[in-house]
Amino acid sequence: MILVTGGAGFIGSNFVNDWLAQSNEAVINLDKLTYAGNTQNLAGLEDNPSHIFVHSDIGNRELMAALLLQYQPRAVINFAAESHVDRSIHGPEDFIETNIVGTFHLLEEVRAYWNNLAGEAKQNFRFLHVSTDEVYGSLGKADPAFTETHRYEPNSPYSASKAASDHLVRAYHHTYGLPVLTTNCSNNYGPYHFPEKLIPLMIVNALAGKDLPIYGDGQQIRDWLYVTDHCSAIRRVLEAGQLGETYNVGGWNEKPNLDIVTAVCGLLDELRPRADGQSYALQVAYVTDRPGHDRRYAIDASKIERELGWKPAETFETGIRKTVQWYLDNPEWVSQVQSGAYRDWVQSHYVGAAQ
Repeated sequence: MILVTGGAGFIGSNFVNDWLAQSNEAVINLDKLTYAGNTQNLAGLEDNPSHIFVHSDIGNRELMAALLLQYQPRAVINFAAESHVDRSIHGPEDFIETNIVGTFHLLEEVRAYWNNLAGEAKQNFRFLHVSTDEVYGSLGKADPAFTETHRYEPNSPYSASKAASDHLVRAYHHTYGLPVLTTNCSNNYGPYHFPEKLIPLMIVNALAGKDLPIYGDGQQIRDWLYVTDHCSAIRRVLEAGQLGETYNVGGWNEKPNLDIVTAVCGLLDELRPRADGQSYALQVAYVTDRPGHDRRYAIDASKIERELGWKPAETFETGIRKTVQWYLDNPEWVSQVQSGAYRDWVQSHYVGAAQ
C-alpha cells in the first residue's frame, strides 16, 4: 500500500488513476480539496476497493499519524502543494503554509512512523517528494538546460516555497536518514488540468468565444511534459531511485508560450471549427506581463534516462492532440470546475489587462 498526498489535484489524480490501472496495490489518497482539488478527477475509482480517499490536510499531524499507523504504507508520495505562480503573487501566504509548513508537518509524522518500522519494512520505505523546475530560476536563451546540480534561484513566492520544501526534504535525509527521493518536473499538461493554467485556459476560452490572453510577447519558453509521462517517471524513481537523489523529469519539448497557443488553436480549428469558419487564433489577446515572469525554463532529463532508463513516451504533437481531444470529450468536467471562485479569479486577473 502507498499513501499519496494531493491525489485529487491535476498531477496527483493522474498518478492515482494510472497507478490503479496498472497495479492491485492499494492507495490511500489524502487531499485538502482546495479550488484545484477535484474528486471528479477520481470518479472512475468510486467502486474500487483499492482506493481509499481521505479529505484532509498534510498539516493535520494527528490524522496523518493515525493514517500511517493504521495502513502502514510502504511509501508516501507527496504531490500536495499550492502550485499556481499567479496566485502566489497575489496571495503568497497559502503557499508558505502548504508548501513549507505543511511539508514540514508531513515530514515530521513520516519520520516518526519510519523510526518505528523494523526490518525490511524500514529498509524498503520511501518518501518521494514531487517538485518543480521553477526552483532553479530562469535561463537565458542560450544557457544550458537545468541539471540536478543547478543552484536554486527561485523568483516567485510559489517557486521559493517549493525550493524551501525541497531543502527540508534533503535535510531530513542527511540529518535523520529518512529515505527520500525528489523529482523536479517541467510544465505538465494533459487531462484534469484546472483551467487557469495556459493550455486548458486556451482551450476553454477558445470554445467559449473569449479572448486567449498571452502574457507579454508570448516568447516565454517552457519545457512541456505530458502528465502520464510524468506519472511513469515517478513510478520508476520510486522503484529504483537512489536514496537522497534528485531526478529532473522533462519532456524534451522546449516551446514558447505563443507556439503552444498556436498549436492549440490549430487543433481546435481541425477538431471543433468555429461556426464562422475563422481560426481561433483571431481570439489571441496580449496582456500585461506578470511581475518577475521567468523567461525560460528547460530541463535536462539525461540523468533519469541514464540511471533509471526512463524517457517520455509522448512527443508534444501526440500529447497536445490527446489533451485537446480530452477537453472536447469532457465538457461536463469543465463546467463543473468552472465554479464561482474560478470565474472570479479569471475576471479579476485578466479582464482589463488587454493591450
